[in-house]
Amino acid sequence: MNKKEIEQALRDYKWMINEIKRQRELMGYKGGNLVAHIDDMPKGKGTTGDPVAQEVIRRDKASRWVQKLEEKVLFIQQRIHIITDPKEKAVLECMLDGLSMKAIGQHMGLSRSHIYNIKESIIEQFVHFEHFEHKKHSSTKEKSCV
Repeated sequence: MNKKEIEQALRDYKWMINEIKRQRELMGYKGGNLVAHIDDMPKGKGTTGDPVAQEVIRRDKASRWVQKLEEKVLFIQQRIHIITDPKEKAVLECMLDGLSMKAIGQHMGLSRSHIYNIKESIIEQFVHFEHFEHKKHSSTKEKSCV
C-alpha cells in the first residue's frame, strides 16, 4: 500500500470493522474463509431473471468486497506493534476508534497540526515497515537460492 492508501485505511478502519461484522452476520459466517472459491466455475454472460441467482451473485460480490476490506484491516492490524512512541500510539488508537483529527487534538491537548505531524510519522513508519519486510523477504529468498 502507498502512503495515500495507508492514510485512507487508517481513516476508514472503524467503519470497515463494523461493515465486516455486519456482512459476516448477514452471511452466517462461522470462521475460516469467508469467500467461497468458485473461480473454476464458468462465468455467466448478461443477467438472469431468477431472483435466487441474482441473490447469489449479489452475495458473491459482497463477499469479495468484504475480503478486500479484511485485507486492508489486517494490513493495519499487522503493523500496530511497530508504533512504540506513547503519543503516536495514542493518536493511532484514537484514529482506529474513528475520532477526527480535531477530536484527537482536543482529547490530547495538542494542536491539529501537531496531530497531523504525528499521523504522518505513523504512516511513514508503516511505509518503512512495508519496505523493510519486502527487503527482508527478498534477501531471504536470495540466500536460500545460494
